[in-house]
Amino acid sequence: MAQLVEQTICEFLEQRVAQVPDNEALVYEDLNLRMTYTQFNNHVNDVAKALMAVGLEKGDHFSVWTTNVAQWPGLQFGSGKMGAPLVTINTNYRANELKYILKQSDSKMLVLIDQYRDHSFIETLYEICPELRDSSPGSLESAALPLLKTVVVISDQDYPGTYSWHDFIKLGEDVPDKALAQRKASLTAHDVINLQYTSGTTGFPKGVMLSHYNLINNALNIAECMKLTSDDRLCIPVPFFHCFGCVIGTLTIVSAGGTMVPVREFEPSIVLKTVEQERCTALHGVPTMFISELNLPNVTDFDLSSLRTGVMAGSTCPIEVMKGVMDTLGMKDITICYGQTESSPVLTQTRTDDAIDLKVETVGRALPNTEVRIVYPGTMDEVPSGVQGEICARGYCVMKGYYNNPEATREAVDADNWLHTGDLGTMDEAGYVRVTGRLKDMVIRGGENIYPREVEEFLYQHPAVLDVQVVGVPDAKYGEELAAWIIPKDNQAVAEEEIRAFCDGQISHHKIPRYIFFMAEYPMTASGKVQKFKLRELFEIRRGEE
Repeated sequence: MAQLVEQTICEFLEQRVAQVPDNEALVYEDLNLRMTYTQFNNHVNDVAKALMAVGLEKGDHFSVWTTNVAQWPGLQFGSGKMGAPLVTINTNYRANELKYILKQSDSKMLVLIDQYRDHSFIETLYEICPELRDSSPGSLESAALPLLKTVVVISDQDYPGTYSWHDFIKLGEDVPDKALAQRKASLTAHDVINLQYTSGTTGFPKGVMLSHYNLINNALNIAECMKLTSDDRLCIPVPFFHCFGCVIGTLTIVSAGGTMVPVREFEPSIVLKTVEQERCTALHGVPTMFISELNLPNVTDFDLSSLRTGVMAGSTCPIEVMKGVMDTLGMKDITICYGQTESSPVLTQTRTDDAIDLKVETVGRALPNTEVRIVYPGTMDEVPSGVQGEICARGYCVMKGYYNNPEATREAVDADNWLHTGDLGTMDEAGYVRVTGRLKDMVIRGGENIYPREVEEFLYQHPAVLDVQVVGVPDAKYGEELAAWIIPKDNQAVAEEEIRAFCDGQISHHKIPRYIFFMAEYPMTASGKVQKFKLRELFEIRRGEE
């Protein structure tokens, strides 16, 4: 069992440098960028000094609004060396959401890219901070965001009021090594070093405060479950702004002294090309990513023989997809993770040698040093084995709280430090957990409680169903009815009547969806979670058009 360690991210990285100085730490295959652990550590020191040069003190917050650019790992580990917590911003956000995060987090600096797909990030920033155009770099005076002073743009182009990345790093040259050493010495393992904002599938995002201790120990335990070593090379196509990217991804592979191989933006053929070129032994993704990779017409043309393990998380994996990942992609030792941002993020994980049914039907068992309990909702009374209840957890991984939101913190973490996840699940005699739904997703139809997950699992068995999401929608007679949104396999033609006939006699009548819709893709968060509330909104739009 991995022992809990009292380390800062600075000490954590420098320990790896001492152990494997010449191992490749960071590789961007498409940029031909390669850094050994020694070189990466030197780069991180430069970034840490630059963060200090713009006036960030220990405990100050700065935000990063980018894709998986090559500057991100330096910012993540640089933050860990000089003590200013990094705030993550979802790349799907627009003006109002950006303003909300920057203000709620009290960010003093923002690092961003100028453009992502068809969205101009810099123009969005100018929209909420018009004063920036006429400011000197580092001297912003914004009416809307009074604490925000410094903006750094990662771009080949210069923008008014901002530092370029080159100029930002150059500022750090005036910070002496002694000053950085003093800052590092002032940090403790239990300091907050990361604000991860919740995905926002419901309500306003909340800033989850995570410490060095939370993050490092979660990474070490995940790595142990994956049996990672310094010989492993991890392809990371999941976004860094999410815990999947910057904990299960970067920190986990660094905990083993292996190599980070990020992909800047997810594109299935680029991911598999990267795995092939860099001989990656591990690959991360949500099920929709793996489905996209498996559905490439030339998937078997890639040499993926180096692949061994990885993590799939975010939602349930249909068994056919899991078989494809293990057989076609060669990831025999793939693991399934479950958790949430508030738990740093992983609570349970399958092990590399678990049977395929455990990797499909469960989310594994508790990580070392973590307590997981299934309780009757609203209590801390444990349910019997196999009985559904709320998943609760306690241990090193539980967040320090929501930033500037003590009321929400008290709702999520009780006086005995149990995190109430809001997820429903069961646990078997061996400790394996099955996630059965969300407390808030439960549908009450005419007094009958229905858990959408149960209906989804049944509909997955239909040969024409690639993916399915079931939600509750308003109904005048029963209060709520079920609506199923189905993505057919290979664009197969399938009718509503066929789906209902498949259900008839197999599941209770009240569990058969009244509404059945077909679509090509789901509304998703950038981290790969289906936004069920948007499906409900889409239902209302369709009903209004009838």
